[in-house]
Amino acid sequence: MREFTGYKKGVNLGGWLSQCGAGNYTEERFNNFITEDDFAKIASWGADHVRIPIDYNVIQNDDGSFIESGFAHIDRCIEWCKKYDLKMVLDLHKACGYVFDDKTYCQFFYNEELQDIFVGLWQELARRYAKYSAFVAFELLNEITAKETAEIWNRIAERTIRAIREISDDVRIIIGGYFNSSIEGLLLLDKPADENIVFTFHCYSPMIFTHQSGYWVENMPSDYSIAYPGTVDEYRRESSALFNNSYDNEFDYEGVLIDSSFFERQFKTALDVGEKYNVPLYCGEYGVIDKADPESTVRWFADIHAALEKFNIARAVWCYKEKDFGLVGEHYAEKLPEIVRYL
Repeated sequence: MREFTGYKKGVNLGGWLSQCGAGNYTEERFNNFITEDDFAKIASWGADHVRIPIDYNVIQNDDGSFIESGFAHIDRCIEWCKKYDLKMVLDLHKACGYVFDDKTYCQFFYNEELQDIFVGLWQELARRYAKYSAFVAFELLNEITAKETAEIWNRIAERTIRAIREISDDVRIIIGGYFNSSIEGLLLLDKPADENIVFTFHCYSPMIFTHQSGYWVENMPSDYSIAYPGTVDEYRRESSALFNNSYDNEFDYEGVLIDSSFFERQFKTALDVGEKYNVPLYCGEYGVIDKADPESTVRWFADIHAALEKFNIARAVWCYKEKDFGLVGEHYAEKLPEIVRYL
């Protein structure tokens, strides 16, 4: 299995050019939420790249025309990455007609006009930024959700890759599968089109720990708390009670304590796909909600880090600031140096 060279340890800058919230897609936010000082700090942590989620509406209108002021923010990211020797993943977090966290907003998969707009956007991004292929990679779309769209997504991705390849044959293109870039979603991705394709997955396991008390998680009590690590039996029992078997496959094995071997089991399917296609793997998101006990969070990071390091999987932690997972907030202030050790 080949490696995603140069992108071993990264940090997500979520909530800056994406997921801004109603009324917050403003120049004030774009200019102040993340600044050059943040790039400098991330570089000081020993990270080698940043993942930049961006929503289409920052750079594109619904009719497919482009917003020049939005591209200016990407241009600025490019310059800061150059200055601090960071690579960059440009991640389209929301497309016209699709976003991962709204089940009603998925027309994209069934509307050819919306797909044309999507392909047109990636052609424009390639025209502007593929020349930086030595340190910029393209992630086509964040977190496809429904399994029934898996084959449709393969067709859209194939078309988009062909369009990008008309402009650049070496920029690396990152693709994830269904169920929010799940590991199992990798199984339904088509064979990589060329040697510059990277497969991505996200890891927030165990969900009852990483998303405890998450207000957006279905059936999750607002005051739910659980420590890490715990026994397999305890986590299986708690998960079944909360999620009605939705995540039971996380604990579908014999074992006693959840530790780094838990993540090794989680990653096995991804590694099998990587070996089958000789395709690099990228864990584009992993992290813990800021409701969790900081001591438990440090232990979680230590265990997932051990597994990522063992298999030499590239990754980017979610998230640098706010978005309920922020590392630089008050919640993790005392433990931040320990967490940074495990990025």
